[in-house]
This record gives sequence, structure tokens and C-alpha cells, in this order.
Amino acid sequence: MTEAAPGPSAQLFTESYITENPQRSLEELTKALEDKSDDAEYYCQRAYAHILLQNYNDAVLDAKRSLELQPNNANAFLRKGEAEFHLKNYSSAEDAFKQGQTLNSSEVFSVWLQQCEEKLNSSSSCELSANQQKMTKYRHDWYQTESQVIITVMIKNVQKEDVHIQFAERQLSVNVKLPSGENYDLILFLFHYIVPDQSTFKVLSTKIEIKMKKTEVIRWDKLEGQADQQLKHFIPESMHKYPSSSHYTKNWDKLVVQIKEEEKNEKLEGDAALNNLFQQIYSDGNDEVKRAMNKSFMESGGTVLSTNWTDVGKRKVDVTPPDDMEWKKF
Repeated sequence: MTEAAPGPSAQLFTESYITENPQRSLEELTKALEDKSDDAEYYCQRAYAHILLQNYNDAVLDAKRSLELQPNNANAFLRKGEAEFHLKNYSSAEDAFKQGQTLNSSEVFSVWLQQCEEKLNSSSSCELSANQQKMTKYRHDWYQTESQVIITVMIKNVQKEDVHIQFAERQLSVNVKLPSGENYDLILFLFHYIVPDQSTFKVLSTKIEIKMKKTEVIRWDKLEGQADQQLKHFIPESMHKYPSSSHYTKNWDKLVVQIKEEEKNEKLEGDAALNNLFQQIYSDGNDEVKRAMNKSFMESGGTVLSTNWTDVGKRKVDVTPPDDMEWKKF
């Protein structure tokens, strides 16, 4: 007598397995639940697959069913909270994350609770809608190299301490407190895997630049979504053809020029404006101007900056402090 093939094992449905192909995992988990309809873990895992596929209502239902079968399942509370958050049910999401946190002290609950708190701090749903409309003016673009995916978020004049970015293997979360006091949130479900520990960001005067380390030398066809099983290895000749999250072709050379122009035209004040002027003079100057500026600055202890090489080239430049200050040599 031939034995029937065994059904999918619970060990098979790890988070990485589901992340790799959520649609396949959804189908397999549904089939597994036909044979074992009281398995809380299967419902919890299927909720995660639904979240990746943006079936948030179905994810909530599966997470609730998982909790009915296993009330102390912290992961089910996490999935319920994530789905409720994407449905903009921030109070329900916060409640789920708080219950999950009592069962598991993982940092992920703290991160989600902070995002819920920021959403709930909005005075009304009308204000929230207005804020979301304002967020559309802050565009983000992306391109890739052989080893990295680079995202630029075009927000000016934010402080580094007001930028919070979390990297996961297939997810990027960006939260920025804007100069206006509003919050900018960007959550991306990535097309391929990245290395979180080797991914970085920096805050510039005209943008936020995020660099994510690829796990494999492959070309991403798009920034978000579900990757095909057939991977496309990176071809150097195609590096100039950057994919875009928009529905039109980007002229990246033009974008770089635009960003540089924005930085050049940025209105600076005080010391920042003066330093920018000196940098421009040095950059545009000939060799004699650069030699004069270097020599006068070094010999005068930073108190004199001359562009006249004919003058400073034949003498030692003396220290000349401002009238209301006294130079002391230590």
C-alpha cells in the first residue's frame, strides 16, 4: 500500500521562507490548514504572508484566529498590529503591540509602538489626511551599483537626530521629524534581500542618502515587491540603466546636476556662508591663489587668509587676531 505524501511541515514556514515567496507560502499554508485547522502557528505565518502581499484585512483575521487558539503568541500580536497599522487602525495596532510586548521584550515592538504614538498624536483624522497630502512633496528616488542600492529622500534642512532609519532583510523604515514639526514616514518592502548591519545613511543639507548593501551581486528590476525566482546577475554595461519606482525613465545625470545646483543655491548664513565663500574661492582659484591661501592660513594660525601670492610668497605671515581678541601661544 502506497503512503500519502506528508503535508508541509511547520518548520518549513520560517520567516525567511515566507519572505522569499509570500504567494507560494500563502498557498502552501492554506493547504496545510485544510489538514490541520487548529494550528495557531500556521495562521500566524499565513498572516505574515498576507501582510507581504498587502492583504491586510485577511492578515488581521488570521492573526485573530491564531490568538484564539494560542492567546500567548507574541508573534501573532505582532502580525495583528502590523496589519492594523497598514489599515490606519492605529489604536488597535497600538493595543496589539502592547500586548505582544508583555510577552516578548523584542525591540521591534518598541519601534512599532513609537510609530503608533506618532500617528495617534495627530489631533484629528482630517489633520492626518492633510499631513499625508503634504508628504507627497517629498519625493524619493533610487538607483543601484553592483553592490549597493542607494535611496535619496529629497528633504532639506533636517537634523541627524531627527532621522530614524531601521534596516531589515526585506524592509526599510524611515521616520523623519520635519522642521515644521510634522513627521515623514516611508516603509518599503524590498525587492531582494539586503545586509542590515552593512547598510548606512547620512543626512545632507538637501537630502537624506540611504545606502543598502546587497546580499548578492544581482540587478534589481524594481525597488519593492516580490522577486522572481530567476535572478538577473549584474551586468556592468547596464549600470547606466537605473530602475525607478516611478512609471517613467529617470535622467540620472540631470538629477545629479539638479541636486548640486540646489546645494549651490542653498541660502547659508553666518559662519556657514563665510566658509562656503572661502571654499568657492579656493575651488575656483589658480595654483598661486591656492598656495597663498594655504600659506597665509597656516603661518597666521588661522587668523589671515590671503589670495595674493606675490605678497605672502616672499614673507612669513604674522598672526593678526581680531581687535577685541588677544593671541596666546600655548
